[in-house]
Amino acid sequence: MTLLGRRAFLGGLAAGAVTLPAWARMRDEIRFKPDLERMIPVEGGSVYVRVNGDLKGPRPPIIYAHGGPGGDHSGLLPLTALAGERAVILWDQLDSGRSDAPLDQKNWRVGRFVDEIERIRDALGITRWHVGGGSWGGTLAIEYGARRRPDTASLIVQSPLVSTKSWIADANLLRAQMPAAVRTTLEKCDTAAPPPEAACDAATWDFYRRYVIRSKRAEGIAEYRAQAPRDAGDTLYNRMWGKAEFVSTGTLRDYDGEPLLKKLDGPRTLFVCGEYDEARPETVSRFAARVPGATFREIAGSAHSILSDQPEAYLALLRGWMARHDAI
Repeated sequence: MTLLGRRAFLGGLAAGAVTLPAWARMRDEIRFKPDLERMIPVEGGSVYVRVNGDLKGPRPPIIYAHGGPGGDHSGLLPLTALAGERAVILWDQLDSGRSDAPLDQKNWRVGRFVDEIERIRDALGITRWHVGGGSWGGTLAIEYGARRRPDTASLIVQSPLVSTKSWIADANLLRAQMPAAVRTTLEKCDTAAPPPEAACDAATWDFYRRYVIRSKRAEGIAEYRAQAPRDAGDTLYNRMWGKAEFVSTGTLRDYDGEPLLKKLDGPRTLFVCGEYDEARPETVSRFAARVPGATFREIAGSAHSILSDQPEAYLALLRGWMARHDAI
């Protein structure tokens, strides 16, 4: 039995979403067309990179890693509203979106994904930038930040997977708060004799609309994503993570990035999550507290997909944060 995949849920407009689309007021600020596109060689293939804004501008650019594994950059397009102030760099990780998709298991190593960031920096000639990421992208941001690159102006860690143990613990707490009928269905979906697939999909959807995304995608993002020439991301997600957000059976099932927290540059590290995030505020704030000098912020009214649920609030936070850390 295959439950409704995270990418299937996030790929289009979230019908039946809980809230109105907060992005409507900033629809015209999103830049669907890149100013620069590149296929950049990395270990295992080449990755698709797009840039909006001036890479040589007075303010350091920002690069932001998408979630998954197996997501793509389409959900991050609201970040391009910052391109009038600084360059915005987005990319699809190997085996995702518009990037090469060899689907070779030897590439599915956390360090190799982190190395993609280094290869992009080298290829674009970046001397200083802000590095961020959300969810699995937050994992990559922590891993990159732990390398203490001198060219990192600041680190933005949004709704991160810090360790699989803590993630599943949060998921179990959230599932326990759901209606009894939904909990029972989800439990049965993991047995040898599961309910009909439609029932499992509906129960999974219930979890996602509470804790993953509570609003519709910005107009045009689903259409933009559909233009990608391939979609290997579901395979990557299933193989590295599992069949749903609250089940980890893949190569990341024993992942533990908690020891990296002590290696981060605390005063230049921002932890963020949503009020209703599956990466629970209580957990993310505890991780932030383990990084001396780090900042934690909670985005009211948002679940995990902050750039869909509360883009204006998040962009305002990022603007202020990066402006304070632009200088060396």
